[in-house]
Amino acid sequence: MLSRRTPSRATLVLSEIPACSLEPRVLVAAVHQGSLFAESDTSVSQEILDAVESLRSEGELGARGAVFTASVVVDAILDLCNYSADRDLEEVRILEPSFGRGDFLFPVVRRLLASFDRRGRDPRDDLTELRRCIRAVELHRETFQDTRGRLGQLLQERGFGGGGIETLLDDWLINGDYLLTEGLGTFDVVVGNPPYVRQERIPRPLVRTYRARFDTFVSRADLYIVFYEKGLLSLRPKGRLGFICANRWVKNKYGGALRSLVGHNFQLEYFIDLERADAFKDEVIAYPAITIMRKHGSRSTLVATGLRDSTSGLNELVPDLQAVAAGEREPGTGVQRVEVTRESRDPWLLDAPDLIETLRRLERQFPPLEAAGAKVTIGVATGADRVFLGQFEELPVERSRKLPLAMASDCRDGRVEWSGMGVVNPFMPDGSLAPLEDFPRLGSYLRQHEAVLRGRHVAKRNPRRWYKTIDRIYPDLLGTPKLLIPDIKGHAAITYDPGEFYPHHNLYVVMGTTWETRALMTVLRSSIAFSFVAAYSPRMAGGFLRFQAQYLRKIRCPRWDDLNPGLKTRLVDSAFAEQDACDDVVFDAFGVQSSVREKIRSYAESARVPVSSQ
Repeated sequence: MLSRRTPSRATLVLSEIPACSLEPRVLVAAVHQGSLFAESDTSVSQEILDAVESLRSEGELGARGAVFTASVVVDAILDLCNYSADRDLEEVRILEPSFGRGDFLFPVVRRLLASFDRRGRDPRDDLTELRRCIRAVELHRETFQDTRGRLGQLLQERGFGGGGIETLLDDWLINGDYLLTEGLGTFDVVVGNPPYVRQERIPRPLVRTYRARFDTFVSRADLYIVFYEKGLLSLRPKGRLGFICANRWVKNKYGGALRSLVGHNFQLEYFIDLERADAFKDEVIAYPAITIMRKHGSRSTLVATGLRDSTSGLNELVPDLQAVAAGEREPGTGVQRVEVTRESRDPWLLDAPDLIETLRRLERQFPPLEAAGAKVTIGVATGADRVFLGQFEELPVERSRKLPLAMASDCRDGRVEWSGMGVVNPFMPDGSLAPLEDFPRLGSYLRQHEAVLRGRHVAKRNPRRWYKTIDRIYPDLLGTPKLLIPDIKGHAAITYDPGEFYPHHNLYVVMGTTWETRALMTVLRSSIAFSFVAAYSPRMAGGFLRFQAQYLRKIRCPRWDDLNPGLKTRLVDSAFAEQDACDDVVFDAFGVQSSVREKIRSYAESARVPVSSQ
């Protein structure tokens, strides 16, 4: 269970002000006037003011994370949150925490007014009820003013008078930072498309403030994570949150705190994967998913993956999902019911619903790759490739001071096609730096580039070792058989190096400690290994996967000593075999039943990006 942090005395203390003491718009105005800061630390308060003002005035949409939502997605989210005009919506409080151009706000208002009309009531006579139905926040000043003006026109078209329009707009709309705005109250529904902003693009004073106030803003978390946390914690019992947002948090490390919060206190009710679909009005790379969460629900999640490439079927999918959730029908094609764990921050394998139980069974039965007799590492990072790297024969240092280097681009069809690159090795076998006076050519070359090398962070930390590479170079690795794996790929580009090259930092390296390397290559090329990576890795542009160490270590593998001699020979002989033959021997090594083999093959094939597209 996550604990709520006490705000730092060096940051805003908005939570110390009673929620009932200020209307939200008044509170936001007070924040922007600089009157709600801790003690007498005016430098901090001015930092926050300046940071918020810089975001409020930001001109470029992309710089502030603004991505606008297709109407079919908006309608689906509102329907799944049960915010429809056939309900008495005057009894429902709804929040939109970053309303932008009004992609959610305008449909919300139209549905609210239609609900009044359905009941034969004139909403112009019920301003008191209307005033409390909606809260919507937008940080950017010009966007706020533009959307407010257009919403006023809509109300005018519906017959509202000028005084009533201004009253509603003043109550509904707030120009400020949602994450710093207090006094909003609780809600039955929270919907929206939270901003996609990496931490490095947020002013540091705000990063510090958000970290002090929100438990999920950890590691390198994107800003949208915090919108989830605050929105969820503002829900009333049985309330729902519906976001269209990046799906990264369900798998990656920085989403662990949010997964824990949801797992302990909420139900992930629906998850609709739209990873390659047209979910937004503009073409962006955002890997989106619709997530609908409910307070005090069950552990069961309905996962829909059939619309991964298009939103065109959302109108038909939504009523199907609602019928399945109500127990009126069984899940159909592309829809699975999944149990989301509450017990840890482990990744949620929601894009592999058909295969989750199979993967979990393999995880229970077999050890992770490194426990099974292999080691996973990465090639050398130098901090100055333009100095340390070059054509091997042309590097002007002693031959003993350079090593042939394998690059990701050298890995082709399972073998290294060396481009002739080399790396300067400043280390002695014992890990000490080579004395430059003992290697005059190395000394002369490095001193020519001394200013560049001393400017690196690794050199500033230890000026006496100014010419070291970031990673130590181990010459023995050159003579070791190993597997080289490029990071971002649409298929498992496992490359065998019999021990002729040193790997560059753009390659991950797997070596057998008890496993024979070519047999290990067969396992890593298999659909089983690929399925583990595909299930755990976030997808990149074009559907590509990350073959990083953290995902390679998720692969399960039998122990070498547990295999009979015949299987060992077949595994070694299949290192460069066709995919089906490779799969067959690995299935045998894992003891996978025939009924499961096709399921694994099918999932792996659907997750691979065709070589022609790479």
